[in-house]
Amino acid sequence: MIEQLDTFSPVLLNAGLAIHNGDWNYTNISNPFFRLYLVLEGEASLTVKGKSYSLLPGHLYLIPPYTLHDDGCSGPFSLYYMHVYDNSKQALSLFDQYECPVSVPAEPFAIELFKRLLTINNDMALQQYDPKSYTNEASFRSSLIRSDQKSIGTQLETKGILLQLMAPFFGRARTVAICDDTRVLRAVQYIREHLYSKISLNDLAEQCNVSKDHLIRLFRIELNCTPVVYINKKKIERAQLMLLQGNKTIKEVAYALAFDNISYFNKQFKRILGKTPTLYIKESSLIR
Repeated sequence: MIEQLDTFSPVLLNAGLAIHNGDWNYTNISNPFFRLYLVLEGEASLTVKGKSYSLLPGHLYLIPPYTLHDDGCSGPFSLYYMHVYDNSKQALSLFDQYECPVSVPAEPFAIELFKRLLTINNDMALQQYDPKSYTNEASFRSSLIRSDQKSIGTQLETKGILLQLMAPFFGRARTVAICDDTRVLRAVQYIREHLYSKISLNDLAEQCNVSKDHLIRLFRIELNCTPVVYINKKKIERAQLMLLQGNKTIKEVAYALAFDNISYFNKQFKRILGKTPTLYIKESSLIR
């Protein structure tokens, strides 16, 4: 775990105190960054991967990157929030290797940690709470620039606060050993490191020293999907980030990720995210 923390490179995108009154209702949210909430007062709900949670005052909530979720409240509700992008270059992130609970009770000092975070990052609050308003090229780049311009002291203190707030989740996390079979793990690492290349079953089978048919069986046992499904899922996750960064068209993103067929790319994008790349861009205010 220590080695993984050494490579963990969080970038604070947004942080603030939000006070709502029945106006925190958004569906089908999925972003390349993770979210951390500390609920202060009121009632609200959170649906993560189809499971609903009642947001309770005095509790922390963690939503990993690329996790489909819904927000909802019908009355007064307030919370501290932060959005964080992991800029590490590792093939496997912390969230790939650990499955955290969605909610944990907050330690008494959690509020003070958030207050300190906002004091040293007083320019990172959202201007609008609709995810469409900040999941876009301009907002993403602006947040990255603001974080990068912080002093080294502020960046280190921000990371320290973030780690303290994340610790209760990872203290209760279970190791996902993405899989128990080292052959499949080698294949997964190869996929993560070659997302911009065409990856064939022959490539993966060779990495694992097994036949293609046996590799498919191993993936179904360990990951409950075929290698092709896993490859497409990881490529589409990367496509989300590339579209968010805004410097490539849909076709350029598809080709950069080694999809020869734009129709196949669109089909896989919709299968995984429930919307086409065009709609994803439109909803993210990214149309150029």
